[in-house]
Amino acid sequence: MKLTALSLLLPLAAALPNQIVLDNPLAEVQEAILDGAHRVHQKLESWFADGREWVEKNGVTYELVTHPEFPEYSIRVKEPTLCDPSVQQYSGYLDISDGKHLFFWFFESRSSPASDPLVLWLNGGPGCSSITGLLFELGPCSVSSEGTNTTYNPYSWNSNANVIFLDQPVNVGFSYSDDGTGVSTSPVAAEDVWTFLQLFVHRWDKYSKLPFHISGESYGGTYLPNLAHVIHAHNKEVASSPASFASKKITKLNFASILIGNGLTSPIVQFPAVAEYACEGPYPVFEKDGPECQSLYSKIPTCVRLIDSCYKYNNRLTCVPAGIYCWSQMYGSFQQLGLNPYDVRRTCDREKDGSLCYEELTWIETYLNDDGNKAELGVDTQRGYQGCNMDVNRAFFSQGDSMHDTAALLPPLLEDGIRLLIYAGNADFMCNAIGNLEWVVALENKYAPEFRNQSNTPYVALTSGKVVGEVRSAGGGGVGAGNLAYVQIYEAGHMVPFDQPEAALDMFTRWISDVPLTLNVEETQEVNMDAIPFLGW
Repeated sequence: MKLTALSLLLPLAAALPNQIVLDNPLAEVQEAILDGAHRVHQKLESWFADGREWVEKNGVTYELVTHPEFPEYSIRVKEPTLCDPSVQQYSGYLDISDGKHLFFWFFESRSSPASDPLVLWLNGGPGCSSITGLLFELGPCSVSSEGTNTTYNPYSWNSNANVIFLDQPVNVGFSYSDDGTGVSTSPVAAEDVWTFLQLFVHRWDKYSKLPFHISGESYGGTYLPNLAHVIHAHNKEVASSPASFASKKITKLNFASILIGNGLTSPIVQFPAVAEYACEGPYPVFEKDGPECQSLYSKIPTCVRLIDSCYKYNNRLTCVPAGIYCWSQMYGSFQQLGLNPYDVRRTCDREKDGSLCYEELTWIETYLNDDGNKAELGVDTQRGYQGCNMDVNRAFFSQGDSMHDTAALLPPLLEDGIRLLIYAGNADFMCNAIGNLEWVVALENKYAPEFRNQSNTPYVALTSGKVVGEVRSAGGGGVGAGNLAYVQIYEAGHMVPFDQPEAALDMFTRWISDVPLTLNVEETQEVNMDAIPFLGW
């Protein structure tokens, strides 16, 4: 199975049924027994100096972060100066006693670290590194010169936010497991991320009360609702007994919102939209009345029926066949066109552009496999970096993870005041803008009537005054960005911050600052612009 998506579960070519083999039931039983055993990695000897605990591993000295309530977890920390030495950085690993190690890289805000929000960014795949998002899309620097250097990114999302990039699940990017085993479902992966966040804010308490947002793209549309559900559930536990949890030093995160870009969240709505986008979208790839379009539309009923069965029974026997059919049948004909599935305006020559259609992604691997850069980040120089891990991809696919209805996890969050922004570049074929709007419209929640009774309006970037997309929002009473919002960005593909960095930063900053997304340039004359953070350009 070959991965051809930067941030999506299944590649176009990998969806063919004869390439899918269900797991051996006996092997699953043996694995369950192994998972039930207590696997403890070698305990590292630590020492105290300057009021902090330290540890050495593979010749690298790290600060060691622990938490009394999570004895199975610890964080090893370095303070690198790569990418943007003008801001405080932390990088290193969350170490888990079952032998899992999750890599992270954190950047403080360029503006006001003490008051700007804390943001977590996750790329998708599953199996693709979030450091790709850092160095290719929205981080403080971009890899240049074929991987030998970096350039300053004036449109970085840490312009007005403290941003954590986390390689999860295990075995993605620089993350690894001692015995090679990992996780294969989004709910399991989410629990590790929540614990990481607890250790992070325990060590750096100054971020613990800041508004906290989780963000990501593509398969992040599956990861993030699961993670949001876990954070919300734990927050409710803490709120139910604040004194008890305070004594345990467990933090109720100030969970503010979820941002998902070109995500896969509601398969039963989004897969049928593939035909509409391919034949009638802003960049149609087939003739509307041609045989390819007739074939695509004819396959929708079977795809929907299989996904509905997955939703109803929620097991591998129903969800894996749905994945096999829908991925292969709805995306298969696109493969013959020689186009970039993440931006249909572009052709893709994989000999020249790489397997993911962007040669810059090969530069990132060159940069991160440099021994000096690895050492600076606290990574064992013997450990190689790979942008996407196909073993992780296969493991998630073999569980039918991509066919689950993660949109169903969102209404309770909206009910409790956690805001949701769905955005999409209109040139993306893989998780297209049409399907993303359609599933938000279909989502049953307290803001649904208001959202459905509106139409999209022009999205105007505040600084340039240009129309850069379309927007629709509900909630907020007209004085904020809303509780439920959708933004379509024009002339952008799957990776919106890469294609339209100014528009992406404008949208992100307005959202986390709770500034109306529907505001136009004339209306800014009536607003106190001093209250809106400088967007960084």
